[in-house]
Amino acid sequence: MAFSIEDISINTLIGPGSFVSGDVKINGFIRVDGDIDGKIETSSNVIIGEKARIRGNIDAASVVIGGIVIGDITAPKGIKLLSNSVLIGNVTTKSIQIEENVVFNGHCISLSNDEEYNKSSKRFLDKQVIRSKVI
Repeated sequence: MAFSIEDISINTLIGPGSFVSGDVKINGFIRVDGDIDGKIETSSNVIIGEKARIRGNIDAASVVIGGIVIGDITAPKGIKLLSNSVLIGNVTTKSIQIEENVVFNGHCISLSNDEEYNKSSKRFLDKQVIRSKVI
């Protein structure tokens, strides 16, 4: 998962010590070094720093995690879990990289074929919706 020159210009930074309660919808690249209790949504890339803690789903083109994420991640371009990161949630992507000493607890769909990826993602999301409605 390589970034192009346009991908490395960070549009939004949530710095260390910052706390956001609520959903965050960004137009562009975001780096989080603080805490977010809510969903992160962007059409670009997300970097979760080592000290960051996220409680919510992430929907982005690609995601790099160095901190803690409790929530599901959808990132078609790719997901990278850096050493000592924690991810408690489900993953849907075309490419995943997991370094040493990572805690990952959840389901993972990682298919590089576009058609298979889209079909499996839709099937998994449909099952999630059905499970959430069951009493």
